[in-house]
Amino acid sequence: MYAVVKTGGKQYKIEEGQILRFEKIPGNVGSPVKFDQVLMFSDGENVQIGQPVLDNVTVEGFIVEQGKARKIIVFKYKRRKRYRRKQGHRQQYTAVKIDSIKAEVSQIPEKPEPETEEKKPDTLAAEAKRADAEKTDLKKAEPKIAEAQAETKETEAKDE
Repeated sequence: MYAVVKTGGKQYKIEEGQILRFEKIPGNVGSPVKFDQVLMFSDGENVQIGQPVLDNVTVEGFIVEQGKARKIIVFKYKRRKRYRRKQGHRQQYTAVKIDSIKAEVSQIPEKPEPETEEKKPDTLAAEAKRADAEKTDLKKAEPKIAEAQAETKETEAKDE
């Protein structure tokens, strides 16, 4: 069983018992944490995908550690201009141990089979009228189409 959770502008695949580092979450060590923005949930058989989030799934855990990551160096340099800037950065993080993924599994409704009804005489007559109307519309349009084709042939002959 796993879930995909959105927090700190990133997405994480989470399983029960896992310890993950997230962007800084306010709270003390031992404080409970609840993730409501669950984008996807799978229990092995069923997969639910949120649009954009799932309302019936929550992920719970507790804070194990608040800390800072390793230092990275940000160095800006422009050659031949005597421009150098060196700066360090340590990103804050929160380590969280996942206790449980709680979900109310909703059954996916099966598509009902289309019902085959015998057509009533009223609907048959209406369909026949519609088909006749379409045929007459085409018959009315035929002379206009022929005239338009003749005109295009004449203009093409004049152009050549």
